Amino acid sequence: MKMKLVYMLLVAMTVLSCQNRKQTVAQKEVSTVDTVLQAKVAEILKDKMKEIGALYGQAIVMEVQTSEVKAIVAIDSTFQQTADLAPSQETGLMHCVSLLAALESDKVKYTDTLDTKIGQRLYKGNIVKDANWQRGGWGKLTVAQGIMSNSNISTIIEVEKAYGKAPKEFYRQLRKMSYGEPSQIRGIDNLEQAMFLSPDSTQWERDILGYSATGCYQRIAPIQILAFYNAIANNGRMIKPILYKGEIETINPQIASKSNIDSLRQALASNVIYGLGRAAKSEKVSVAGIQGTCQISVEDDTTEDKSNTEYVAEFCGYFPTVNPQYSIIVSINKKGLPVSGGLMAGDVFRKVCDCIIGE
Repeated sequence: MKMKLVYMLLVAMTVLSCQNRKQTVAQKEVSTVDTVLQAKVAEILKDKMKEIGALYGQAIVMEVQTSEVKAIVAIDSTFQQTADLAPSQETGLMHCVSLLAALESDKVKYTDTLDTKIGQRLYKGNIVKDANWQRGGWGKLTVAQGIMSNSNISTIIEVEKAYGKAPKEFYRQLRKMSYGEPSQIRGIDNLEQAMFLSPDSTQWERDILGYSATGCYQRIAPIQILAFYNAIANNGRMIKPILYKGEIETINPQIASKSNIDSLRQALASNVIYGLGRAAKSEKVSVAGIQGTCQISVEDDTTEDKSNTEYVAEFCGYFPTVNPQYSIIVSINKKGLPVSGGLMAGDVFRKVCDCIIGE
């Protein structure tokens, strides 16, 4: 009888142990990253970085509806992958964000025409230039053409018209649109909260509003920028990016009005067809997006020799343009000229799109 009881206890313990192991397996976290796609994106990015002698590069691919990260690659100056997945710096991808904030104020309309004159404008004692200022500037632009030409001057005009008399409202609108979110993502340990120099700071000066509108005086990581543009692709709903399978977390159910979201989507699609984003155009699928270039180092601002000046070339967008499935950001840091968000980061964007479509 005792032997039978001992045998039954051993069987019960064995069954319980097996059940515990099954529960442990079931609870194991599952990565959202597609390892095959990850390897292909890394190769595409590395090839471009070697071609232009880049210091650092990052590319992220995300599903629009779920914000599941399908690839996240960071490569350092030795052209090896690095664990630094969330470098925070200024950005050249701010123009669309500022335009949306201006449209939300109701003081700027998508049908407005703006005069950028000869590509140079005196702003609070400083000269602001567009990329083609040496060729005479863009002259009069519609709001959409301002995006397609990546005009700093048109962006400053829009933000000054909407918020020039109340700069604090610009930063309140950015928060309302959840720009810079999220501040934490499981699996990205070095992600920092996005930072902006606002009127609440003792370092605030009046000209900072316009420069902030073009991406200066802030520190933000590529994945935080991607979260914003992914919300544009997702009809205004911002979802927290995730690296592990799990529940979808909505950061903001509607970052801006649907009509203004639609206008911005129209401008992003036109940019790839007619604007400076043409290098990102794919023959396989319709894409929408925006290019950007930003000077990161400022200590040599006054020198003509820019060989040691650090820049970031960026492109962020999504595809297809109707019912988008994927959003992508490419960010490449390099020293010296030439530098082009469209030709450099946009080219990587296109190749990643084609890679995904070809699978």
